Amino acid sequence: MAGKRRAKRTTQGVEDLSKPSKWRLQHGGFSEPIREADPETGTPVQHRRAVDTLGLMLANGSITPEMHESGCIFRTLFRSAAIDGMPTSQLLRLPGAMADGVSDRQLDARRRLAAALDALGGHGSPAGSCAWFVVGLECSIREWAMRRGWAGRPVHGPVAQGILVAALGMLAMHFGLTPRSRAA
Repeated sequence: MAGKRRAKRTTQGVEDLSKPSKWRLQHGGFSEPIREADPETGTPVQHRRAVDTLGLMLANGSITPEMHESGCIFRTLFRSAAIDGMPTSQLLRLPGAMADGVSDRQLDARRRLAAALDALGGHGSPAGSCAWFVVGLECSIREWAMRRGWAGRPVHGPVAQGILVAALGMLAMHFGLTPRSRAA
C-alpha cells in the first residue's frame, strides 16, 4: 500500500487526502449535506455542519472542560493576532519596528500567544507545533500528523492525539484554568 494516495469518496467525486483542502479545516471536516426546514420561513434548506475535534474530544471524555477552554483561548488569540499566513519568526518584532496597521489588540494577542507557545516548549516542540497547526491554523490532527508532525517527521495518529491532549493540558495550566500541582 506504500506509495498509493489515500482517497475518500464524496458526493462530488473522489477527494485526494494527500493534498491540502480548505474543507478539512476546523479539526475535521464537514458533514454530508443535511436538508431541513428553515426555522424562520419553513422553506427547505440544505447545509453542512462543521466537525470540531476539540468539541468531540470534550464530548467523549478525552479532554476536560478546562482543556477545551484553553484550546478556545489559544484559537481566539491566534485569530486576534491576525497571523494566519505569517511565518513564526515574525510573531513578535522589535519595538519601533512594527509595521503600520498592527493594532494594540493584535500586538497584545501576539505577546500572549508567544508566551503560550513558550509554555509549550516553543514552536519547534511537539506540543507547540501541534497547538500552532491544529488549534491555531485549524488543520486536522491527521493532516498535522502526516504533513508536519514533529520536526517534519510524520507522527502516528494516536501519538498525535496524545500530543494534542498534552498541549491542551499545558495551555490550561498556562492560562490559569487548572491549578499547578505540587510534587509530593
